[in-house]
Amino acid sequence: MASEHTVRPSLARRMAAELVGTAFLLATVVGSGIMGERLAGGNVAIALLANTMATGAALVALIFTFGPISGSHMNPVVTLTEAWKGAISWGDSAAYVGAQLAGAFAGVAAANVMFGEPVFFQSQHVRSGGAQMFSEFIATFGLLGVIHCCARFRPIIVPFAVGAYITAAYWFTASTSFANPAVTLARAFTDTFAGIRPADTPGFIGAQVCGAIAATVFFCWLVPGESHEAETESQL
Repeated sequence: MASEHTVRPSLARRMAAELVGTAFLLATVVGSGIMGERLAGGNVAIALLANTMATGAALVALIFTFGPISGSHMNPVVTLTEAWKGAISWGDSAAYVGAQLAGAFAGVAAANVMFGEPVFFQSQHVRSGGAQMFSEFIATFGLLGVIHCCARFRPIIVPFAVGAYITAAYWFTASTSFANPAVTLARAFTDTFAGIRPADTPGFIGAQVCGAIAATVFFCWLVPGESHEAETESQL
């Protein structure tokens, strides 16, 4: 008879956790961006600081909340990386990605409505150019590295490490570190502080995928032979 901690939740419950977790993540990103911009009196640095602190804090809380259920990926490149490493089946990974996309759009819609904006409205925020694409490559590479190494050696700190990394990456990358294809697509439908012009999303997603591939290859070489029993699934 299996012990209680080895019983994995059903796929439906894991999908629900990914959907709700991603929705709250996007509601935080977009909602705090709107609030920060409205209260900052035109000071973009203050608005970004508010956006950053709220997002980092929410990530810690959400990973702790949903990690024991689904792993709290909330990010398609994290899910696909885990599938490549064998920690989740490819079939389940497709279901996760679908739930993450649905949750991302639900979170954007919720944030827009909470602040009296249209449910969805196309962003005009230009985020283009090589510097932005390179920033997304670096942001995603770093995020996957933090997850891989912390989950391998210190699983309990993964929520704090991810929250801290994204908080820092908001400021050291020119793109403010989306590092998440679901986040990128959904943020194209809010013409607010956190938005991104739809025309710029393919470049961001391409850079994120390249960053994830490079990180997976490098960190699996750097830290080989990890066991899935030892590795927690709690990641962004």
